[in-house]
Amino acid sequence: MVQSSDANASANAADRPAMTGPRESWMGDIIQRGGEELRVEKVPTRFTTRLHQPGGLGAVQAALGALGGRAVATGQLVEWQVNAAELEDSLDRARQHPDVAFASHVYRLVDSPQTWVYLTDEITVQVDQSVDQTTLAGWLAELGLVVDHSLAGIPQAYVTRVTPAATENPIKLANRLLRQPGVQVAEPNLVIEIGGLYQPTDDRYPQQWHLFHQGGPQLATGSHMNVEAAWNITRGSRSVVVAVADDGFDLEHPDLQGMGKLVAPIDLKDRDAVPLPMQSHENHGTAVAGLAIGEENGSGIVGVAPGCAFLPIRTTGFIDDASIEQLFGEAMNRGAAVIACSWSPAANYFPLTLRQANAITQAATAGRQGKGCVILFSAGNANRPVSGTLNEAQWPRNVLSGPTKWLNGFAVHPDVIAVSASTSLNTKAAYSNWGASIAVTAPSNNAPPSMALPQVGTVATGPELRQALPGRGVVTSDRTGGAGYDPNAAYTHTFGGTSSACPMVAGVVGLMLSVNPNLTAQEVREILQTTADKIVDPSPDPQLGLKYGTYDGRGHSPWFGYGKVNALAAVQAAQSRAWSQRRVRQILSQQNRTALVIPDHQPTGVDSAIVISQPGTVTDLQVQVSLQHEFLGDISLTLIAPSGQTALLQGRTLGRQTTLRQTYNLHSTPVLIAMIGQPALGAWKLRIIDHAPASMGRLLEWRLSLGLG
Repeated sequence: MVQSSDANASANAADRPAMTGPRESWMGDIIQRGGEELRVEKVPTRFTTRLHQPGGLGAVQAALGALGGRAVATGQLVEWQVNAAELEDSLDRARQHPDVAFASHVYRLVDSPQTWVYLTDEITVQVDQSVDQTTLAGWLAELGLVVDHSLAGIPQAYVTRVTPAATENPIKLANRLLRQPGVQVAEPNLVIEIGGLYQPTDDRYPQQWHLFHQGGPQLATGSHMNVEAAWNITRGSRSVVVAVADDGFDLEHPDLQGMGKLVAPIDLKDRDAVPLPMQSHENHGTAVAGLAIGEENGSGIVGVAPGCAFLPIRTTGFIDDASIEQLFGEAMNRGAAVIACSWSPAANYFPLTLRQANAITQAATAGRQGKGCVILFSAGNANRPVSGTLNEAQWPRNVLSGPTKWLNGFAVHPDVIAVSASTSLNTKAAYSNWGASIAVTAPSNNAPPSMALPQVGTVATGPELRQALPGRGVVTSDRTGGAGYDPNAAYTHTFGGTSSACPMVAGVVGLMLSVNPNLTAQEVREILQTTADKIVDPSPDPQLGLKYGTYDGRGHSPWFGYGKVNALAAVQAAQSRAWSQRRVRQILSQQNRTALVIPDHQPTGVDSAIVISQPGTVTDLQVQVSLQHEFLGDISLTLIAPSGQTALLQGRTLGRQTTLRQTYNLHSTPVLIAMIGQPALGAWKLRIIDHAPASMGRLLEWRLSLGLG
């Protein structure tokens, strides 16, 4: 059995010649892991046991009288729950029980209290070439450890196991090993439960493969947009308004409703504020809106950005200068941050007029108080270039033949994010338009897009494809009350076309702006493009025989643009840029060059102050430190703001180094984000603590640079 009472630990530690001085209190509170220092604390009502044999569980349970227990670490450990006042007594009884091989507290991470840490009886140890096998064996035996096996592929690295001779838990044992010269790594094998990604409870969510999936029939790995992982950061904010311009919206649909969901609806066709579908074929808008912003309500589907607000705009069904000006003007004036347009002109060659192009430019530059509305258009469903010439043949009724010019003026507008379609197999959707102006792609079906927005004319789709097109359709909202694509349900399972891909990307933009509303429209485009997944389709197009599924030197593909949108990567990049784009009005920089002796093994440490006399709010900061110490692995550095807010600049990860000249900023030291928004005025302190005896050092100087907003 492992005995780990503090009394026994102190007695044994005092007998060890390699461990001079009193037992360090920090040893049970800090875990070194991957070069980082994790601070932990005990969970007051839990502990674990490892049994010699599973058959001993009943006897142990009876002896402990615990409130409850469960298996953890794939059944290797049993977690016991007790009243906080009984924790230590229960743990001592467990350690004395003959059926218990190992017993330990349960810990939680101080910086992530919801993360519980379970200790096993293993410690990974790596030593440098100066440590021979005899020396290492001696250190291990002294602590009650033995080598279980060497670590393949890493020289001088071993998995060690705690034996009954050990008198401390693996955290303390690992930290003792780190005090030995030549020990590079000593990491306890910790068990942390896998945190499940957030999942909506809406009953059709498991069918929405485009948001996230783990494989299945006609589902290629990674063909989704990684939205589920992004939801752990945000599911959207009502302050971000996503406008959808389309043929009408079933506003009675439960997935288009919610507290604060609907914002300033408008019907440009009937000139009122009720943009409902009035004709039997007006089903498109309801399906498109559901994909972008479908509400999370426990039933039906969920959109990419369920928390965002919804501005429905029913279009006139026709394109002219005034209607385009009105559409984008109303969207901008009604507070739209994102404008999704899953339609295109019913013409193979359609340049924009000066007024039409200007209407888009105005919204993209003057909207959102000058940051610009983010405008997205579907690329179109003819399997033709958004700009270019093809030698046409085999069109129905020979409507197009010979060299034919193609142009979608909306898709090629420089302020528009043009979205093409990929499939559940990570291939090009056979119908999807393509070209140099495609920004990104997003998932959709791979069948003739029968649900494309009805258009006047004959060029919505090209010559018929006469072969099977594998790939799943998209599940989204449908009109209720016996109308819609599926009159028997309020949902459809076969939606598709680039009409489907466009609102998905609009939803991702909604998530991005929810974490960083200061992004400009151009910055949103940049992030979408640079974080997209480079899916590759080497197969020739089944209709035209073209091979445009790879990327050029700029990272662009005519079929996929800069790649398939990755919601998690885009939201993370938007969140990160929130810090890099802080507005700095003034920069203050002051230095303290008074050298200070660092008290040896003193838990309160020593403070060095820099006084800022200029009022303002911190929007950026940088700390430069120069320090010498005989063993820097004993040292921690903490920055303390005048308000008392603290940030650990340097944990005890520097090992046997003796000189520290380091710059800490928001990029290298993310914990400094806690200082953003703090008042600058007052005394800023650098606290240096020496956590262990026998090594001395001093602070030479340090500099604080503050950006004030």
